[in-house]
Amino acid sequence: MAPKQKRGEDTTKRLLDAALDVFAKGGHEAFTVHAVVAASGVSLGSLYHHFGNADGLAAALYARCMGALLDDLVASLEGVRGARAGVAALVQAYLRHTAAQPASARFVHASAYASFLPAHAATIAASKQGRIAAISAWLRPHVKAGRIVALPEPLIEMLVIGPVAETARRWLAGAPEIDLDEAARELPERIWQALRRAPRRRPPGLRRRARRKDR
Repeated sequence: MAPKQKRGEDTTKRLLDAALDVFAKGGHEAFTVHAVVAASGVSLGSLYHHFGNADGLAAALYARCMGALLDDLVASLEGVRGARAGVAALVQAYLRHTAAQPASARFVHASAYASFLPAHAATIAASKQGRIAAISAWLRPHVKAGRIVALPEPLIEMLVIGPVAETARRWLAGAPEIDLDEAARELPERIWQALRRAPRRRPPGLRRRARRKDR
């Protein structure tokens, strides 16, 4: 790597680290370019050079935080073969990530409807695409084999991630009734039951004829 490129990557990392620290301490209200510059020791001009503006910085931080979450989800599937075990691995990985990196997870959830997202949607989608594709590629054979209900992939994603994301969001908001350890024990089986393809039931008349044939 060329020295100039290395310095640029180091500066970007310092700014993103400082941005997350600023958010963790003060929330979105404290998340300003001046606060990030002060926390990072990097010049305002350098921040604008690397990110364009405050929204560009926020979008880059969102992409990094979301990428870290998705990397943990992808890693949780390594070596897992069964559909039920894979669903449990995804659920538990999401909750572990939330507990281990609460500031990062909180930024993702707090930014769900942020004004910077539409303008940077293509960049954020590109950062997620490969990771989401890896998870979908793992699930797809189980759908084809009939172990997971055949639904459009975005709906399967909602069934797996939706309940876990809402649990994480409430825990991050300080809801006293949410316990992540309990959620990690209870949610995998409930989510699996929503995803598993139920065996086909024959109509009563067919079942009676089948029983007569068996006699």
